Amino acid sequence: MNKNTVLAWATFIMIFVGLALIALGAFRYDDVAGWGFASVGIGFFAIAWVFNALKGRV
Repeated sequence: MNKNTVLAWATFIMIFVGLALIALGAFRYDDVAGWGFASVGIGFFAIAWVFNALKGRV
């Protein structure tokens, strides 16, 4: 596996975890904790976007 493959897998895993956190925030927790889970999920999307932008440049 080269560097681009590792970044691609990291991007996929970060998107999956971000979706899981947003789903937890939306469906499992109805109080303030749900907002926290959803915001952390959006943060995972931001990091996955950075990983995707780094493919081919590192």
